[in-house]
Amino acid sequence: MTYRFEFNLYQRQFRHPLTTHHGVWKVREGIILRLVDEKGRVGWGEIAPLPWFGSETLEQALTFCQQFPSQITSTDIFSIPAEFPACQFGFESAWDGLVARNGEDGGESRIETEKTSSLLPNSSLKYSYLLPTGEAALTSWQQGWQQGDRTFKWKIGVTSMESELRWFDQLVQALPQSAQLRLDANGGLTQHQAQQWLKVSDQAGIIEFLEQPLPPEEFAALRAIQDQYKTAIALDESVATLNQLKTCYQQGWRGIFVIKAAIAGSPTQLRQFCQTHDLDVVFSSVFESAIARQAVLNLAVELSHPHRAVGFGVNHWFV
Repeated sequence: MTYRFEFNLYQRQFRHPLTTHHGVWKVREGIILRLVDEKGRVGWGEIAPLPWFGSETLEQALTFCQQFPSQITSTDIFSIPAEFPACQFGFESAWDGLVARNGEDGGESRIETEKTSSLLPNSSLKYSYLLPTGEAALTSWQQGWQQGDRTFKWKIGVTSMESELRWFDQLVQALPQSAQLRLDANGGLTQHQAQQWLKVSDQAGIIEFLEQPLPPEEFAALRAIQDQYKTAIALDESVATLNQLKTCYQQGWRGIFVIKAAIAGSPTQLRQFCQTHDLDVVFSSVFESAIARQAVLNLAVELSHPHRAVGFGVNHWFV
């Protein structure tokens, strides 16, 4: 079967710029995909690149879409090369949404139904609420708590360690004892700083894990310090794509994997790998729109660690 392929660029403005070790992010840009089959049924997908994590750039994705024919087949979709992981995810999600329930709901695809609905969150999932960096986290956690979130994420390695440790101590004191806190360094710490954070995290008692304390090229050092502290370490930038995920697993990582599925590559191959191997997986957002969000959450329901919140408490970051 052939499908008519259309695409459009989008922009989403952050309510406040998001600051991480990678820099300041003000606008999320991406591409919305639309596949139409021979009966006029529609499937939606999204390309949401994150180049500083290792995906293709928006410009590369746009060029790829412009060069793709307007009439495509599933063979075309499943032949997208691995150097375009966000494109792989977007096209395959659109195709999956189109064919998954053909004929079961009057011809309307799953993604089409979800795009035009209120996109209610999957009831079986819990969400990790992303706090602002710095001192603002000391009060902003209350909004997440009031809406029912019990896991919070705070990005570190953004300003001086002395200041962040002071705010960290205050945040730990402020959070209820039943809360969990994730620390995300985005690969921005030295080995000495990572060990300092692990030490204070052990003492704090509410830290679920320290995410990517060292850059991906220091994988051996990450493995070396993994067993020296009670606080778990999670990989993020190290496993941004499916190929990187496989490599880290083959090199012996058996800790937590934070997977940004929208930039990881083929969701079919990702599902197969996670089902074949017993992975401790946390699915995480790349600040995608509702279309890719729903596609990722469908995977998360299947594959996430049942007792860990997914990293999708981010909607409050957008206007």
